[in-house]
Amino acid sequence: MAERKLFGTDGVRGVANSYPMVPEVAMALGRAVAAVFKGKRGRTRILIGKDTRLSGYMFETALESGVCSMGADAMLVGPLPTPGIAYMTVSMRADAGAVISASHNEFEDNGIKFFGGDGFKLPDEVELQMEALVFDQSRLTVARGRDLGRAYRVDDATGRYCVFLKSLFPRECSLTGIRIAVDCANGAAYKVAPMVFAELGAEVMAIGVDPDGTNINENCGALHPEALSREVLEHRCDLGLALDGDGDRAILCDEHGNVVDGDMVLALCAERMQAEGTLKGRGVVGTIMSNLGLERALERLDLRLVRTDVGDRYVVEEMRRSGYNLGGEQSGHLLFLDSAPTGDGILSCLKVLEVMVKTGEPLSKLTSSFERFPQVQLSRKVREKPPIEALSNVMAAVRAAEARLGSRGRVNVRYSGTSPLVRVMVEGEDEGVIRSLAEDILAAAEQDGIAV
Repeated sequence: MAERKLFGTDGVRGVANSYPMVPEVAMALGRAVAAVFKGKRGRTRILIGKDTRLSGYMFETALESGVCSMGADAMLVGPLPTPGIAYMTVSMRADAGAVISASHNEFEDNGIKFFGGDGFKLPDEVELQMEALVFDQSRLTVARGRDLGRAYRVDDATGRYCVFLKSLFPRECSLTGIRIAVDCANGAAYKVAPMVFAELGAEVMAIGVDPDGTNINENCGALHPEALSREVLEHRCDLGLALDGDGDRAILCDEHGNVVDGDMVLALCAERMQAEGTLKGRGVVGTIMSNLGLERALERLDLRLVRTDVGDRYVVEEMRRSGYNLGGEQSGHLLFLDSAPTGDGILSCLKVLEVMVKTGEPLSKLTSSFERFPQVQLSRKVREKPPIEALSNVMAAVRAAEARLGSRGRVNVRYSGTSPLVRVMVEGEDEGVIRSLAEDILAAAEQDGIAV
């Protein structure tokens, strides 16, 4: 497969107004997506949504211009969670969807990722096809005169998405009497998340719902669940939900303010789905970062954990290929493929609430049997990204760590797909030991000359 020049593990991403995240590239991507997804009947339609970053206005206009210049129509839904944009792409029968967001990154960053008309993220070969058109626009035939595209706003997108989410919560269940704290990270879910839970009957304590273009993910949301924990304890909530900037990941808190991450939710939902006979594939799809505790919890249920590379798109690909309907990442990207084609933080919380309502048990009890293995994750900025296997000092440090841990631990070294970082994960029984081993590997990266 050809080398990727623009797309990472989750679209194109970078500092806004610095290459590649500049309006010129966004316009070229708009042209490319319109060309690749040219409608077979009638006019091509591309749906475009975004999160709350200041630079979103700039990229929305550039993408729209690129789409319309190819004779396709642009449907603008404004700020909406990534899974909401995937849903609207399918609901509006658009040929493709575009999301302008850098997810959990700081506000200075932005990104562009795409969905096909089926709501699933694009496979590598389609992204490479789009890249080729971005770098050689002479291959494109732009529209002229009456053939130019139009742009129009879909004003009721938030309401449509809210109705869809509520339809996924069983009618026999009610959230009346349940108090929920929701941290929307000043991001794309700031309107829809409180609305969904309130309309299902819950009493909602909402924070992170005052976006100003620059405060997305700032000391709030899924990356900073301590704010949610305080809210849960202060208002005696039954559950807390922290979303990230684009609303596709969920980190929960139980009624005691303890963090419940993606691995714990997967274990909880796998047990319930197996009991109800709705779990497919006799297992769950996770990633190389999934905690050993999840693997052990599934083994007790006679289920297996299938691991993929980091990135929810790789989890989805494996689920679709092998027939699983439950999967996700420790970070809170959770996939319920019978309900939605992409990770959805609000939906993930609704699935947990469904278990709580049906069992009558608090979240702390539902997750009490999960035994987490200590896991240390460290990262360092890098100048370049040569193959990990070519770094002699790093590989020596990895082998030494694996020998020390034996079968009761794991080591993983990888580059971030969205940032110039090398990431080191070490998992084992003694936190002091695994931290020391992780630091040794980062020191080895410095010796190999890649770490800043």
